[in-house]
Amino acid sequence: MACVFIVMVKNLKGLLSAIVLIVNTLVMVTVLMVFAIIKLVVPVKSFRIFISKILVVIAETWIAVNAWAFRKVHGDKIEVAPLPPLSRDEWYLVVANHQSVTDIPVLQAVFNKRIPFLKFFLKQVLIWVPFLGLAWWALDFPFMKRYSRETLQKKPHLKGKDMEATRKSCEQFRFFPTSVINFVEGTRFTPEKKQRQDSPYQYLLKPKAGGIGFVLGHLGERMHTLLLVTMAYRPAPPTMWQYLCGDFEKVHVIVEKIAIPPQLLQKNYLTDVKFKQELFNWSEQLWYKQDSKLAKYYGRPDI
Repeated sequence: MACVFIVMVKNLKGLLSAIVLIVNTLVMVTVLMVFAIIKLVVPVKSFRIFISKILVVIAETWIAVNAWAFRKVHGDKIEVAPLPPLSRDEWYLVVANHQSVTDIPVLQAVFNKRIPFLKFFLKQVLIWVPFLGLAWWALDFPFMKRYSRETLQKKPHLKGKDMEATRKSCEQFRFFPTSVINFVEGTRFTPEKKQRQDSPYQYLLKPKAGGIGFVLGHLGERMHTLLLVTMAYRPAPPTMWQYLCGDFEKVHVIVEKIAIPPQLLQKNYLTDVKFKQELFNWSEQLWYKQDSKLAKYYGRPDI
C-alpha cells in the first residue's frame, strides 16, 4: 500500500511539473514569436543583433522558471560541484557526456545566466517544425545540412555545400558571446552501444572530433575555453517522465575549465590532416579524463 502511495505522489509531482513546463512554454514561445517575426521581416543586421539579445533574455527566463519549478517540486536533485570562474562575456565550447534526454535541461539549469545562452547544432530539416523552427532560427541555433555519400556521388557539385551552409549559420555567433554545446559521443550512452563500438572507455562511447573541429575552425579567434562537463545520474539516467516525476536520487555535475591549445584554433578540419589528428588525440585525452571521473563517482556508493 505504501509503495502505491509513493508512486501516486511521484506521478502527481510529474503531472504538476509537466503542467508548469507546458504553460511556461506556451507563454514564453508566444512572446518569443512576436520578436522572432520582427527579426524575420526586418533584415537589418544591427537591428537583428539587438532583437537576438532580447530573444536570449526570453529564453533564459523560460529556463529559469523551469529550473525554479523543478527545485520547488523536487528539491535540489541537481548536485553541482564548485564551479570554476565563469563569465557571460566569453565564448565557450561546452563538451559533455550524454546519457539521457534530460541532459539538456540539467545543463540549462546549471549554466543559465552564468555563461552565454547555450546553443547546439540542429538538423536543417528541423527549421520547418511549426513555431519551434522559427524560434530556433531566431535564437541563432546553427542548422547543419548533411548530404549522404550516395547524393554526393550523383551530384558532386554539392560537395562542400553542406559545410558552407553550416558555416553561414555559425556567423551569428561572432556578434556577441555565445556558448556552443557538443555531445561528442553523437548519441546517448548505453552498455549495448558501448559493446557494439568496442569502446575503450568504461562509461563512455568513442568521441567524434568533427563537431569540435568545425566550431574551433570557425570561431577559434573568439572561443578559447572549453568547459568539460561530467554528468552522473544515480541510480540511473532517467527518462523525461521520470525526470519530471523526480524519480531519481540525483544527478552529480562536475565542470572543468580548460584552455583550448592555440594550435587547435582556426584550422580546417576537412582539409588539414595534421589538425585532424591533433584534435583527435586531444579529444581522446579529454575523454579518458572524463571516464576516470565517472568511474570514481559510480565506484563510490556513499555519494
